Amino acid sequence: MASSSSSSSHKNRSSVSTLFFLTLFLLSAFLFIFFFRNRDPALTLRSDLLLLHPPPLSIHVHPPNNTQTQPETETEPEAESAVATPTDTDTDTDTKISVDNTDDTQAESDAQDENTVNGSNGDNDSSDTDDEVGAVKKQLDCDLYSGTWVKDEGNYPIYKPSSCPYVDEAYDCQANGRKDSDYTKWRWKPHGCDLPRFSPTDFLKRLRGKRLMLVGDSMNRNQFESILCMLREGLQDKTKMYEIHGYKITKGRGYFVFKFEDYNCTVEFVRSHFLVREGVRVKAQGGSNPTLSIDRIDKTFRRWKKADILVFNTGHWWTHGKTARGVNYYKEGDQLYPKFDAVEAYRRAIKTWAKWIDHNINPKKQIVYYRGYSSAHFRGGDWDSGGSCNGEIEPVLSGSILDNYPLKMKIVEEAIKGMKFPVTLLNVTRMTNFRKDGHPSVYGRNVTGLKRVSTRRQDCSHWCLPGVPDAWNELIYTNLVLQQANSRS
Repeated sequence: MASSSSSSSHKNRSSVSTLFFLTLFLLSAFLFIFFFRNRDPALTLRSDLLLLHPPPLSIHVHPPNNTQTQPETETEPEAESAVATPTDTDTDTDTKISVDNTDDTQAESDAQDENTVNGSNGDNDSSDTDDEVGAVKKQLDCDLYSGTWVKDEGNYPIYKPSSCPYVDEAYDCQANGRKDSDYTKWRWKPHGCDLPRFSPTDFLKRLRGKRLMLVGDSMNRNQFESILCMLREGLQDKTKMYEIHGYKITKGRGYFVFKFEDYNCTVEFVRSHFLVREGVRVKAQGGSNPTLSIDRIDKTFRRWKKADILVFNTGHWWTHGKTARGVNYYKEGDQLYPKFDAVEAYRRAIKTWAKWIDHNINPKKQIVYYRGYSSAHFRGGDWDSGGSCNGEIEPVLSGSILDNYPLKMKIVEEAIKGMKFPVTLLNVTRMTNFRKDGHPSVYGRNVTGLKRVSTRRQDCSHWCLPGVPDAWNELIYTNLVLQQANSRS
C-alpha cells in the first residue's frame, strides 16, 4: 500500500514538472515573437547591408574643396624648372636606378596612397553578354589605329562643352570664346570595323576596385581631364566623384587622385615630363642648370607601382629648348655630357623606362599602355616663334601630314617589341594627324567680353575638350573590353 502511494506521488511531481517546463517554453516563445515583431525594421536593414556590402575604399579623404588653386607656373608646352635632387637616399634594387625622397608632391600624398585599393582585390563586374563579347573579339582582326574621322552629330560629343568641372581653362575652348563646335562631333572609325559604343557605366564597372593612373606630361593631363569628364557621364550622383585632397585641377600641380565612391576605384594623374629623372647641377662658380639623367627612372615611380592600369606618355618636351639642344644637360651615371644628341637621349630614356617596367610591373595583375605621340599643327613657325592654327574648323582630308610618322614613335615601337612585359601601344599619331581643327589655338584663355584675342602665341599642341583625347580614352575602353574578353575565353 505504501509502495502504491509513493508511486502515485512520484507521478504527480513528474506531471507538475512537465507542465512547468512546457509553460516556461511557451512563455519564452511568446516573448521571442513579441520582441521581433516590434523590432525596428531599419535596424534589420542596416545590419543586413553591413553584411552584404564590403567596406569602401580606405583613403583618408579631405572634403572636396573646389576653391583651392595652385600657381599657374606652366607655359607651352609646360615649361617649369626642374626639381632639385641634392641627395640620393633610396635604391630601386630591381633596376639599379637610384632615386631620392625629395619630391614634395609625392611626399604629400603617399600616406593616403598606401590605403588605396589594389586591383587584385576588386571585382571585374562586366556586363557583356556572350554575343557582345564575341562581337568585340572580332575587332582583333582590325587595326584600331588605321582609319578616318566620321561626323556623328547624334552621339558626339560624349559630354557637352563647358559642362564638366574638371576641364581647366586651357582646354575649355567653348567657354573661352570659340564659336564653332563641329570639332566636338567627330568619331574615330577604324578601317573595316567600328569601335564598341563607349559606355561610361560599363567602363566604371571594369574599373571596380582598381586604380587607373595616367603618367606623363601635359598631353596626359589633357587626356586625364577627358577621361574624368567621360566617366562622370555614367554617374547618377555626381557628388560621389571627387579629388581626395580637395584640389582643383591646375597646371601648377602634378598629382591628382579622383575617387569614384560607388565603384571603389580611382583615376589618377602623375606628372612626369620625361619618365626619367629630372635634376639640377650646381656649378662650381655658383648658379645651377637643369639636367636629365637618361639612365635613371623618374622619382615618381613609387606611385606607378601601386596602379592596376597605367597609361604612359612622353614626347613633346623632347623637342624644345634645353632638351633639344642637349648642351650640358644629359647625364648617365655621374657623367654630364657637354653635348649630346636629343634623339639618342630619347632612345636611351625609353629603354630605361622599358627596363623598369619589365622589372617592376606584374603582368598577371597590372595592365600597361603607352600612348603615342600626338601631332601638333603649327603653321608659319613653332609654338614660341609665331606658329598658328587659328581658323581651322575641319580635319585635314589629304596631304603629306597624314602620312607623317615621327622617329620618336619608331623608337617607342622598337623598345616595346624588345620588352618582356606585354605593353599595349595606343598608337594615336596618325589619327591625330587629321585633326588640325582640334587645338585651342587662341582659345586657351578666356577671350570673351571686352578682352581682345591675342594671336601672338597659340596652342597648337594640346586639344580642346570635348575633343580628340576623348577618342584616346575610347581606345583604352576598347582595349580593356578586348583584353578582358580574351581572359575569359
